[in-house]
Amino acid sequence: MTLKLAIVPVTPFEQNCSILFCEKTREAAVVDPGGDLDKIEDALRQLNVKLSKVLLTHGHLDHCAGAVDLAKKWNVQIEGPHRDEKFWLDQLPEQTVRFGFGEARAFEPDRWLDDGDTVTLGEHTLNVLHCPGHTPGHVVFFDKATRLALVGDVLFAGSIGRTDFPRGNHADLINAIKTKLWPLGDDVAFVPGHGPMSSFGRERQTNPYVGNEA
Repeated sequence: MTLKLAIVPVTPFEQNCSILFCEKTREAAVVDPGGDLDKIEDALRQLNVKLSKVLLTHGHLDHCAGAVDLAKKWNVQIEGPHRDEKFWLDQLPEQTVRFGFGEARAFEPDRWLDDGDTVTLGEHTLNVLHCPGHTPGHVVFFDKATRLALVGDVLFAGSIGRTDFPRGNHADLINAIKTKLWPLGDDVAFVPGHGPMSSFGRERQTNPYVGNEA
């Protein structure tokens, strides 16, 4: 049995909300539910899975604004991001009003995640990597068995995350990609926060910001 993936684009920002689920136990994790919870729950029903936890890569509104409502409805815990992301989670009410996302209150997850932690989902274990730069407490989830990474806004097909937000750091982002992600292997496929999937190998070869020629 393997770990399965479904992607549900949510919010006006077309954020890639991911549903990971264990094929054997049918337990699912929703990663980065930024909004449009009806769409996410429709996908859970169609997949015939049961939500067991909510995972967050970082605290920007398009990734986490729906997390509390979803977790409360299903009575599950929120895990992630890293504690340094409290800076953004505290600003969630202001963020959502400014961008027309309705109302969301500040919150803390049930479990902050650190580099080297693991998250369990059914019979699978995901590794946690702290990858600051886009935001200070951004984390990446990696499933070694299926060679899949969920990288949030760290890396995109042909691009990298913005670092012009408060507490963004371009040097930290480049370092995280090159020292945390590339060593996982060229064969790793990844789901970015926006846009199409790619692989670390492809981005190492062609990405103008972090590729071999950069």
